[in-house]
Amino acid sequence: MLVLTALLSLIVLVIVFYQLFAFSEFLWVKFISPKPFYRHLYFRKQKLPRDQAYILNTQFSFYQNLKPKQKLYFEHRVSKFIKQHNFKGRSGFYINDQQIVLIASTAIMLTFGYRNYMIKSLERFIIYPDVFKSKTNKAYHKGEFNPAYKAVVFSWKDFLEGYNIDNDNFNLGIHEIVHAIHFDFLKPDNDSISAIIFEHHYKKIKKLIQTNTTYRQNLVASKYLRNYAFTNNFEFIAVLIESFFETPQELKNQFPEVYSHVKKMLNFDFNGY
Repeated sequence: MLVLTALLSLIVLVIVFYQLFAFSEFLWVKFISPKPFYRHLYFRKQKLPRDQAYILNTQFSFYQNLKPKQKLYFEHRVSKFIKQHNFKGRSGFYINDQQIVLIASTAIMLTFGYRNYMIKSLERFIIYPDVFKSKTNKAYHKGEFNPAYKAVVFSWKDFLEGYNIDNDNFNLGIHEIVHAIHFDFLKPDNDSISAIIFEHHYKKIKKLIQTNTTYRQNLVASKYLRNYAFTNNFEFIAVLIESFFETPQELKNQFPEVYSHVKKMLNFDFNGY
């Protein structure tokens, strides 16, 4: 009986401690400093099968530039992400480890600065060999995010081109997954620390661009961001984050304020950024 009472008391203490910790972190991030208390805490880090680990090691440059401990965290997250998402081919396209690892690694790269790295509004990836006819508007697309189906859809040809040419500020994988992250983090019921950090700096970027006419004009005139970025707020953030990953030093040199906000929005402090 005493053992049971002690066990119940311990459970209550753990729950109370967790709630106090979560509330304290929420207040800290919301009102003092938009950074989480910690990013990584895993009881058992998962590893990829040998063939998938080889692809990660040889074909994903962001991973290659990480420190050894960060690589362990990254591989663990990629492994978890793959297990929790569906990858389906269309139009006769056969899914193999390359597609699975590179797509999952792109998603993990975008959320690597966060503790909450899973995207609740994203469950599956649909991959076509080339451009495809969208079911939403019947137009031909290279990629899209479908929130109703919780899916990101890619043309594999264009996804690969985004990584084969890594300094043109075009990266289809980054662009479409950012749409999913953006949609997820701005949902009213998403009160995660990651969402708070994203939204905090997202608002700062919007305010800078919308209220400082000269700054916006300079950004448009520079042609650093393609014109499509100025279609709406969703496209602006997606194109901006593409550019942050593809040419971070150029963004930093030309528009340091925007660069700083994107870096903080992603909570990034990794090599090259």
